[in-house]
Amino acid sequence: MTQSPAISPHPTSPHPARWRVLGFLGVAQLMLILDVTVVAIALPHIETDLGVGRETLTWTVSAYTLTFGGLMLLGGRIADLVGAKRVVLAGLLLFTVASLVTGLAGSAAVLLAGRVAQGAGAALLSPAALSLVVALFDGDERNKALGVWSALGGGGAALGVLLGGLLTAGPGWAWVFYVNVPIGLVIAAALAVLLPAQPPAAARGRVDVPGAVLVTASSAALIYALIAAGEDGWLTARTGWLVLAAAAGYTAFVLWQRRAASPLMDVRLLVRRPVATGAFLIFTATALMIAVFFLGTFYFQHARDYGALRTGLLFLPVALATMLGANATGRVIGRWGGRAPAVAGLLVAAAGLAAPAVSLHPAVVVGGVSVAAAGTGALFVVASATALGRVAPHEAGIASGIVSSFHEFGASFGAAVVSSVAAASLAGTTLDGFTQAFTLAAVAAAVGAAAALALTPGRAPEPA
Repeated sequence: MTQSPAISPHPTSPHPARWRVLGFLGVAQLMLILDVTVVAIALPHIETDLGVGRETLTWTVSAYTLTFGGLMLLGGRIADLVGAKRVVLAGLLLFTVASLVTGLAGSAAVLLAGRVAQGAGAALLSPAALSLVVALFDGDERNKALGVWSALGGGGAALGVLLGGLLTAGPGWAWVFYVNVPIGLVIAAALAVLLPAQPPAAARGRVDVPGAVLVTASSAALIYALIAAGEDGWLTARTGWLVLAAAAGYTAFVLWQRRAASPLMDVRLLVRRPVATGAFLIFTATALMIAVFFLGTFYFQHARDYGALRTGLLFLPVALATMLGANATGRVIGRWGGRAPAVAGLLVAAAGLAAPAVSLHPAVVVGGVSVAAAGTGALFVVASATALGRVAPHEAGIASGIVSSFHEFGASFGAAVVSSVAAASLAGTTLDGFTQAFTLAAVAAAVGAAAALALTPGRAPEPA
């Protein structure tokens, strides 16, 4: 059998299997994104079966996304050091095994431990896969590939709610995790054959474990503060101390990166305008999206007494709108640049989220959230293209790690904030919390649009 040509960051001839590789990598990424939201529909059923409260339910989302995001930079660094193919396969197998363990969970402790292990596998897989996409494609093809990638990621989050409804209403909530096992094994086998051996993109060095621990622990302290605020209040001593601990941890992380022999990341990369803008946009988009899914699943199942299947089906137009927004943006960003789609996407999201803030009629909630989803779908493409389109080849792994980290931190942040703002509504005592949470999301999207107008770079100059 003829060996496939090696992947080069700037290939002189396109890799012949690049679109097939993109397909398998896209499905793998789809699984990771699905697992952020597929559990949302199952939360009320997990609450009943395992006898857990609001804080544990929130951690069921946040334990995965926090580990995913906190170790993402480490995953990106490892991909640069040892080669993306090895890291993709290792992460995929870890995620698959962890999914089996999580589905078998009979207690909250095993459930959360499985979610942490899933997050670790995802943190290895996602940045390595995205760096492969950047290496396989160039020019307009890269923008189109990123559009497909972002459509799968953004639409996958909404499809996760639909799939979660089908599985929870059918074989049971454990199957939202079991379904990853056969899919993961098939993708691993296919990629092992299709992906050629890829040389490391950077010189070998140490892996910065202390840096990964610092950023993950700091983020955990911040998320814990946000979740606890739903019970204790926003101005309590515990919330304040946790926020201060998180700030101190982030400061220590930056200082450590400046003196470490093999830092997890060059902090100067994060302050570059394209990378910083991409991180901001994807954080905002994901926070808004996860907040909506978290609110929606409890609103429909608790306040409206809808079943899991009916609730999942109501999110089908949300999934379609997200993918349409991402695909449309992927086709025009090369001509328009990122600023206009970013601002437009956030304004559309703000308008859509304002609808359920005014009326909680089910049709209004579904329609408004669908409009908002089209806007957030656009943001996913702009974020990736802006951050990754202007970095050197040897920085692709860590840059994709930064973007993906902020994607998961946004998910943790969005779930934690709305869980606290709508705490009384999640407990079923009032609907006011839902209104307040949707209002907060709409205001955040509008403020984000103003920030995107100032931060997002215009169209990149054409290469000579």
